[in-house]
Amino acid sequence: MLQFLVDALLRTADLALITLGLSMLYGLIKFPNIAHVQYAMCGAFLAYALNSIGLPLVVALVLASVLTGVLTLGVQLLVFDRLLKSGPAIAMIGSLAVSMVLVACVLGLAGSFPHMFSMPYTEPLVFGGARISKTQLWFVATTVVLLALFVLLLFHTQIGRAMRALACNPALADASGLNARRITNGVTLISGMLAGLGGSMLALSTGAHVNLGYDLLLPVFAAAILGGLGNPLGAVAGALLIALTETTVTNINFGPLFGEYLLFLPVSYISAASFLILLLALLFKPYGLFDREVRRV
Repeated sequence: MLQFLVDALLRTADLALITLGLSMLYGLIKFPNIAHVQYAMCGAFLAYALNSIGLPLVVALVLASVLTGVLTLGVQLLVFDRLLKSGPAIAMIGSLAVSMVLVACVLGLAGSFPHMFSMPYTEPLVFGGARISKTQLWFVATTVVLLALFVLLLFHTQIGRAMRALACNPALADASGLNARRITNGVTLISGMLAGLGGSMLALSTGAHVNLGYDLLLPVFAAAILGGLGNPLGAVAGALLIALTETTVTNINFGPLFGEYLLFLPVSYISAASFLILLLALLFKPYGLFDREVRRV
């Protein structure tokens, strides 16, 4: 049971930062950016490249996060700001095109084979029978700290109040003297940095590969929709629910149903859990489980 909880926590850490950035940005620009998960993929490759040229791992991760944030802001200013003038549907279609361009660029520069970080082997930590590596523990701790800092920023600073006001009523916030453009650009930069950091830390375990963004697309969007698009904290809760569902699906023993001692679903079926949760959310709670929070904030 403890290992199940550890696995669910690790999966939540995989999704939380990227989902947080996606939902936070949606609250301001009001369209689901499909390319957001590819920013995570770019962050993974940037971290690998920086680490491979001799930079310490922590420095490589931080620098890759910053560069990914700059990339995100640049794409927003050069592409999405123009596309949004034609409506959110056009911008969403454009985000699919941007996603394909990013994948093609990385594929041409880095190839299709996974690039694994060169890290020393360490014995996993054992807690009550549950095993977790030091890298994974560091990943979870970093995610928790960043989420705590985000809560402080959102609810206990002037910038956070401005962000919530702009997300609630852009016209009124602009009329009140808030610099909507500066706030949106700042949130775009932060969301890209979160995506880059989330992708690069995930790549420490899986390696940097071109399918990393595609693998994240469904669970990240399912978590964001489940938590309520535009509700960053709800999106993190959605990531936890998606992680619990995916971990449950791959840990259920179906053997007794088929006369076998042990029979588990392959990990490749993990996407089915996200599909199911996403479908149920759209059918019964299309605004997410925390839709009231979205409308109020």
